[in-house]
Amino acid sequence: MDIKKILSACDHTLLLQGATREQIKAICDDGIKYGTASVCIPPCYVREAKEYVRDQIKICTVIGFPNGNSTTEVKVFETADAIKNGADEIDMVINIGMLKAGEYSYVLDEIKQIKKVCGDRILKVIIETCLLTEEEKIKMCELVTESGADFIKTSTGFSTGGATFEDIGLFAKHVGKDVKIKAAGGISSLEDAEKFLSLGASRLGTSRVVKIVKNM
Repeated sequence: MDIKKILSACDHTLLLQGATREQIKAICDDGIKYGTASVCIPPCYVREAKEYVRDQIKICTVIGFPNGNSTTEVKVFETADAIKNGADEIDMVINIGMLKAGEYSYVLDEIKQIKKVCGDRILKVIIETCLLTEEEKIKMCELVTESGADFIKTSTGFSTGGATFEDIGLFAKHVGKDVKIKAAGGISSLEDAEKFLSLGASRLGTSRVVKIVKNM
């Protein structure tokens, strides 16, 4: 097992409602020390974190989180504000209700608008797989591919379930060649992290992997 490779794929995450400045600084310190891909933090801490890390690590934040049912205009504003504050990567939540209602043009247009604001910054699209049918997951693979977004992401970690091996395998079969995969939610061991990567994920959203390595 290549622990350094696993860590380099991790978005080291702290999105709990009670997260404090000191806790955010601590995960930034750990992200830098252990060589994670980014730290994924609430939007209100992006500016401070960016100044604190001084480009030693990427700052990722979330948009429309965790429910996804803000208006598109609000999500676009959130994205622009996050980028102004220094965010390097954006993880957005789709409007799940619109997807379930078959309003595919709405879902696609929203992702496209947010990607336009992101420009060359990475955009990851959270589809909350635990709430979707297999058909809806496949449809989202198609829409994310068409949108020009960079990643499809399984979960917020705030709903009824997280990433599964089956969903990563499904994504790998149905996304376009330029779309990468992020597994997030409930990744609780190095063995699971390694398996998600072997199945096709190239990013892992997790608060636990660094903790596990620290305690080894």
